[in-house]
Amino acid sequence: MQSDNRFITLNDIQSILSIAKRTLEIESKAVANLINLLDEEFALAVQFILECNGRVVVSGVGKSAIVASKIVATLNSTGTPAIFMHAADAIHGDLGTIQENDVVICLSKSGNTPEIKALLPLLKIAKHKLIAITGNMESSLAKQADFVLNTYVEKEACPNNLAPTTSTSAQMAMGDALAISLLELKGFSSSDFAKYHPGGTLGKKLYLRVADIVENNQKPQVNIDANVKEVIVEISEKMLGVTAIMEGDKVVGIVTDGDIRRMLSKYDNISGLTARDIMTLNPKTVTVDTLAVKALKLLQEKNISQLLAFDGETYAGVVHIHNLINEGIL
Repeated sequence: MQSDNRFITLNDIQSILSIAKRTLEIESKAVANLINLLDEEFALAVQFILECNGRVVVSGVGKSAIVASKIVATLNSTGTPAIFMHAADAIHGDLGTIQENDVVICLSKSGNTPEIKALLPLLKIAKHKLIAITGNMESSLAKQADFVLNTYVEKEACPNNLAPTTSTSAQMAMGDALAISLLELKGFSSSDFAKYHPGGTLGKKLYLRVADIVENNQKPQVNIDANVKEVIVEISEKMLGVTAIMEGDKVVGIVTDGDIRRMLSKYDNISGLTARDIMTLNPKTVTVDTLAVKALKLLQEKNISQLLAFDGETYAGVVHIHNLINEGIL
């Protein structure tokens, strides 16, 4: 195998994969063991946050601070107001971040880092409730916290047992357990989730509807007695690969570019043909209030490229799979 003009041997590959597998095995076992460490303290902490009138202030130092930031992001996106406060900055002016009704979560593997130890009495003086996420149940943090979530790990994945790896994975998982517990107890739904994620692909999957797409498309349609040329011109001009076939104000069928190809293969003389002769009956349809992601699922299930959209009984337009690709849904 050649990479950047350097040769890598089969032994090199196996060695690298062995390291990676060992790392994942150590971390996965530690995270799985958290299940055994969960106790009443976790439930009480969740219930306290649920009843809290303020925010959740999450703090830590070093790698724990980075994990704390991620937990804050997860809480905010799942309906629990949260803010990050670096423990070192807290004792140098940022303690004002914490408001009267806030609850504080401190992350620390050892529970004895100088910044955390300096912060603890200040939190007690201000009478803020404290939740500890720590791997040391005998630490200053654990002893002074109102609730303790045990994230003990036997060893780091680092062969020197120094670089925070397994411990930060455990902290991250515990933070997720907190956030999802709160989410479910609050009855936080996908529509609620969409309010916090209006941008990007995720947001679109949660809120973008067929109506939002068809309003930007042209609306191809011809009368059932239109000749083949009119049908082809309509499909070509509207650039959606399809046209609805109308009888009065009612859709009675469709003609797709595939129907046109099949017509050309079947007939030597097409001069007398009309839309009625080549249309497909009972086209697949969706309502305009259907989520775009559900429209995509229907297209994939039926192995087709377009759906006719209806607003009640009224033909509203066409949603094409290319629309969904352009929106980033697919």
